[in-house]
This record gives sequence, structure tokens and C-alpha cells, in this order.
Amino acid sequence: MALTKQDIIELLDSNKIKYEIVEHKAVFTIDEMLECGLPHPEQIAKNLFVRDDKKQKYYLITCLEDKKMNLKEFRNEHGTRPLSFASEDDLMDKLGLYRGAVTPFGLLNNEPHDVIFFLDKDFENKTMGIHPCDNTATVYVNCRDVVKLIKKNGNEVHFVKM
Repeated sequence: MALTKQDIIELLDSNKIKYEIVEHKAVFTIDEMLECGLPHPEQIAKNLFVRDDKKQKYYLITCLEDKKMNLKEFRNEHGTRPLSFASEDDLMDKLGLYRGAVTPFGLLNNEPHDVIFFLDKDFENKTMGIHPCDNTATVYVNCRDVVKLIKKNGNEVHFVKM
């Protein structure tokens, strides 16, 4: 059973992790998110769920929302096979998420712990704005706390320059 927004809030509370949550209309793109007039727009994360050309390795790439991601450059820098966006079925199967709700918190749904997380080094020790497994809210939480939860879950985490 995939984690819900309420599950994420309870997880943060039970781990005594500080956060700020802002409810908003459902958003499916970064542009729609920015149009909501959220506080701290400079902290909003963009999340890309991608797979290799053999559908053997899956990656969640999270960077500052204003960064341009070039998957070919990313491949060359990190030694992956050719990358493309994963399907909505893969997104649901691997992270328990639907289109528009992609978030690092989805890695907590990844039971085989086989999705590799690449996180923008610019978020290290800073607050990031991410969905709580639901695209009707944004949670502002320290990156360090999110990484602790993901590592505790068993997923591989890499801080990289993007």
C-alpha cells in the first residue's frame, strides 16, 4: 500500500522532523506549481523519474526547479546506459505515485529498494519543497532529513552537481 499525504505527515511528526506544509490545487508540472504562488519558490524541487534503455535500472533525479536536465549529459557523467522517462505504469509500480506527484518520498514505497536517487548537491543541508506523495500539497523540509529517511528505507542516494 503506497504512502498517502497523511502517512508522510505522520512519518515526519513521529521522527520529530521540522516541516512546513502548504496545501494548493492539484498541479502536474513545475509551471503549474509556480503559478500557485507558493512561499519559497527558490526551494522547489523538480523530480524526474527515468529508466535505462533496457528497463533494468530506474533513477529518481531531483534538482532545483530552474535547472535544465540533459539526460545525455547526465548519462555520460554518471556512467548509466541511455536514459528516458519511465512510463506512468513504472512510476506506479516502482514508487506508488501518479503523474504530477513525483517526489523523493515515493522512494519510501520502493520495497525492493532498486530505484537509485540522484540529488542536486545544491540542496545539501538546505530546505527543499517537495510533494508529500500527493500533488495537492508541498512540504518544505530539510534535505538532510529526507535523505536520512530514504537511506533508512534502503535506497542508494548520491549527491551530485547538476
